[in-house]
Amino acid sequence: MSHYHTSKVWKIGLFALNNTATNLYFFAMMFVSYYATGVAGLSVVIISTVITAMRVFDGFTDPIIGFLLDKTESKFGKFRPFMILGNAILAASLLTIYNVTHLLPEALQLIFFIAIYSIYIIGYTFQTAVTKAAQTVLTNDPKQRPLFSIFDATYNTLLFVGGQILIASYLVPKYGGFNMGLFTEFNTYIIVASALFTVLAVIGIGEKDRKEFFGLGERTVRTQFRDYWPILKGNRPMQMLVIAASTDKLAASVKQQPAVPIMFFGILIGDYALSGTVSLITIIPTLVISYIGLGMARQIGLKRSFVGGTWLSLITASALAVFILMIDPTTISLSNLGVVTVVFLVLYSLNMGFTQLTTNMVIPMIADCADYETYQTGRFIPGMLGTVFSFVDKLISSLSATLVGVLLAWIGFREVFPQVGDPLTSPLLVMTFVLFFGIPMFGWIASLISMKFYALDNKKMAEIQAAIAEKKNKENESDLNSSVLTATGTEKGI
Repeated sequence: MSHYHTSKVWKIGLFALNNTATNLYFFAMMFVSYYATGVAGLSVVIISTVITAMRVFDGFTDPIIGFLLDKTESKFGKFRPFMILGNAILAASLLTIYNVTHLLPEALQLIFFIAIYSIYIIGYTFQTAVTKAAQTVLTNDPKQRPLFSIFDATYNTLLFVGGQILIASYLVPKYGGFNMGLFTEFNTYIIVASALFTVLAVIGIGEKDRKEFFGLGERTVRTQFRDYWPILKGNRPMQMLVIAASTDKLAASVKQQPAVPIMFFGILIGDYALSGTVSLITIIPTLVISYIGLGMARQIGLKRSFVGGTWLSLITASALAVFILMIDPTTISLSNLGVVTVVFLVLYSLNMGFTQLTTNMVIPMIADCADYETYQTGRFIPGMLGTVFSFVDKLISSLSATLVGVLLAWIGFREVFPQVGDPLTSPLLVMTFVLFFGIPMFGWIASLISMKFYALDNKKMAEIQAAIAEKKNKENESDLNSSVLTATGTEKGI
């Protein structure tokens, strides 16, 4: 008898839409500063500060909501109530922020904005916590867990590219800029699509959102909040995955800071518009690499695939950096598609693809860490373990802007960031390479070191799932024997 419980592929595909449902709101709130400053009339500096502070607050809510998720048991399951309630809170808070803030007296606008934004964050965490935590019950088959990432990578690529096209090519021209007409139509799309995706995700997880799939089942060990620090301290695979994921997140967040692509494309290469075009060009290679890499993960395990993808990220970034140093970067141009441009596009696309591949593997690897905890202690706490990653993710990404600012101030950009058309000085050249290549390489090296101490390869996971299944069977037999003895005793008493 197999010790794996599996899901139908289409149900895994449906549940992956839970992450897409929350990413729709993440994408929508990327434009909230345009509403707050352009419609409500709040200060740019104040709103920027508030949004940064709210992201830090977001991180601190994660462990608390993760704890509540682990403690929840209802006739509707553990995860579905959080998905539905979270999405309802997101819809209500989005509508309230965009339709009420600008109507209030000026003295109340900022306080109201912060209060509703805080409620939005709670709803967002309710639903996002499920994405990571429910991986443990969706399937424990190592050949199936990577399937989630294949669906997730596809959905999110289509979402962010399609969403940007919707905004830039349709809504902005239609309304002539970011105004209430644009926000009303855009937010309607977001709310309806996210609600639909949430319903589909609820259907996808419905069959597995039952206590028999929670850790050891009916006999799952109870946990108090004060127990979490010893648990986190004792879960070595989780610690190593946190290091790998957080350093990779730092690298990705630094490269996404607006000043960095301006420095690389706008100053070093001399064509800032190329950054958008290249992003479109890399979509297909990125998806193909993700499909191939995650397909291999089903055969050789998540750990080996993650390590392989990290090595390839490091190698392709090194090759691209050396190539840029060997050529005149200003000769890279899509209007003059020569050898230099082709080589650049190939190396850049490969690096983006391998980087995205390792990012997509983290969520199912979190489920492995949660199963390891059940194997070691009997505790089923996927909510807490999953939200630890969210906490670190948000904390690191909130620090990336500060890191870029400090490093640029160090070379003289204290008042303004580098601008398109600035001269390429030696300090600026060095700092461009540090930010675009150096910090990502640091992240990948840290990941490779941490993976040396991450024991959850496919062989170990097979051992863990077999041990959990054996414990479940023994406890079920014990419960059955107790029931028989009780029934026999009652019969004799009669």
